Amino acid sequence: MTDAEGRGIKMKEHLIVCDPEILNGKPIVKGTRISVGLIMQCMASGMTKEDILRGYPTLTLEGLEAALDFAARQLQGEEVRFFENRP
Repeated sequence: MTDAEGRGIKMKEHLIVCDPEILNGKPIVKGTRISVGLIMQCMASGMTKEDILRGYPTLTLEGLEAALDFAARQLQGEEVRFFENRP
């Protein structure tokens, strides 16, 4: 899969899920209780990716990058698919 410009970047949207039972349905990194919004707040406060990964040991680099990609595409007005986390 490639991004909109065809640069060969793999999309990781399957890592962002929405579950009404977790954080009131906010988009989160799959397998965690870490919301995309929290990651964005961390970045806005000046934390590096490494700082965030150290502070949230359940978060993987792949999950962090998926959250950043999700947020960026949301702000660009692109359609972003996320999956409901169901058993």
